[in-house]
Amino acid sequence: MKDLPQDPFILFSYINTKLRDNYASLDILCEDLDIDKDELIKKLATIGMLYDATLNKFL
Repeated sequence: MKDLPQDPFILFSYINTKLRDNYASLDILCEDLDIDKDELIKKLATIGMLYDATLNKFL
């Protein structure tokens, strides 16, 4: 996750944009970008954002 934005709010926007524009699921995004899914989820949870698989975005 070192290549991703470190600020959780910027990371939130970055990941949701990637999910909207390029990836059908969080699993595919994490695999393609070599991101630790659990670490990403924990980082975004620190600002109250949770992944909704139905909508394919963090809310």
